[in-house]
Amino acid sequence: MSYLTQMAGLAYHNFASAAVGIALAIALIRGIARRESKTLGNFWVDLTRAFLWVLLPICIVVALVFVSQGVTQNLKPYANAQLIDPQTVQTQGADGKTITQTITQQTIAVGPTASQEAIKMFGTNGGGFFNTNSAHPFENPTPFTNFLQIVLIFAIPAGLTYTLGRMTAAPRHGWAIWGAMAALFLVGVAATYAAESKGNPQLANIDQTASVAQSGGNMEGKEVRFGIANSALFATVTTDASCGAVNSMHDSFTPLGGMIPLLNIMLGEVIFGGVGSGLYGMLVFVILAVFIAGLMVGRTPEYLGKKIESFDVKMAMLSVLASSTTILLFAAIAIVTKPGLAGITNPGPHGLSQILYAYTSSVGNNGSAFGGINANTFWYNTTTGIAALMGRFFVVIPILAIAGNLAKKKTAPPSAGTFPVTGPLFASLLVSTILIVGALTFFPALSLGPILEHLLMQAGKVF
Repeated sequence: MSYLTQMAGLAYHNFASAAVGIALAIALIRGIARRESKTLGNFWVDLTRAFLWVLLPICIVVALVFVSQGVTQNLKPYANAQLIDPQTVQTQGADGKTITQTITQQTIAVGPTASQEAIKMFGTNGGGFFNTNSAHPFENPTPFTNFLQIVLIFAIPAGLTYTLGRMTAAPRHGWAIWGAMAALFLVGVAATYAAESKGNPQLANIDQTASVAQSGGNMEGKEVRFGIANSALFATVTTDASCGAVNSMHDSFTPLGGMIPLLNIMLGEVIFGGVGSGLYGMLVFVILAVFIAGLMVGRTPEYLGKKIESFDVKMAMLSVLASSTTILLFAAIAIVTKPGLAGITNPGPHGLSQILYAYTSSVGNNGSAFGGINANTFWYNTTTGIAALMGRFFVVIPILAIAGNLAKKKTAPPSAGTFPVTGPLFASLLVSTILIVGALTFFPALSLGPILEHLLMQAGKVF
């Protein structure tokens, strides 16, 4: 794309997407906090506040920090560098004859990267300026920029849990939600790192893998500057949030190592999640957890003094089912049709994982990919685009319905039978609800994909 398209077109959408997410999250929080109200605030005022008070100031500062670290920021044409060691490449022509070429120059892409990088990360938009994304040295040149990018991804989603506690006058509730998110995040990082640090057992006795053995695990598809630990951390963070930025290729992860980023998105990207979308997605699970707790104690479930009724639970389940149904339906169609199967580059269960990841990432508005799949086809460009629209709007509409319904309700003081939504007990129930809903929905598909691939890998078969 041209520099003008990148800066005037995509940059605006990156800001607008994040601002809309913040506005929606604030609207839901107002629905929880207000009493007998018919309104949730002014969308355009909230959008403007998110633009001018949150996104723009921090992105300007962060872009300058990126420039200081070596991220490119210019409008120059691509540079041509003379190769010290010319390379000979052989290709096959249309007539079947072999064509030999000697390459003496390399084209080096540059451009306004730092300004795009700031909102790409802070707005959890993903989509690298360069094709290799945050593995590219002009996009992520130093350990500090790698760390800063990770912090930026989680900054707003984590901060919104404090906003929830502040606006509802229940700070301990905000911290309980943050604790549930943090627990799921740490488990995901540990699981991904454990899988990648062991690597593929089929390569253990091959002399050619000495360098892999020395590195302590699976280095396939990873930038050597970051290694296994930073790659596992980045992969977990970017899929916990709705951010498609990557500093390694998830398709090259081990089966279980690649399953965790896939599962993170399948759970609804509520482990901190995207800007705004993480919090309102998590609050859907909060309503379900409170409903389950109410059934346990035999009382009408309450959430911060408001009765959770059948309409609220129905809308919460509709929001959850909208995303999961879209993922599984499109993946099921793709796996039994020629255009869908044509995109697979690895047979067997890994091919199923590639298809699942394509639609899961689209529905979750994540943007990261199992890079092995050939998704640049009419079939995948069309179906993943439709899936992205359904994953955004079919989820948001029920959530706004919940917000409007909660805003109209009266607030009742807590009683002896009220289930507290603070502390470790509530956080544990919330985590359990997320995992149970996710397991019941996606476990069969994961069993046929990454879990089966892992078992076959242990038995000596790879794809």
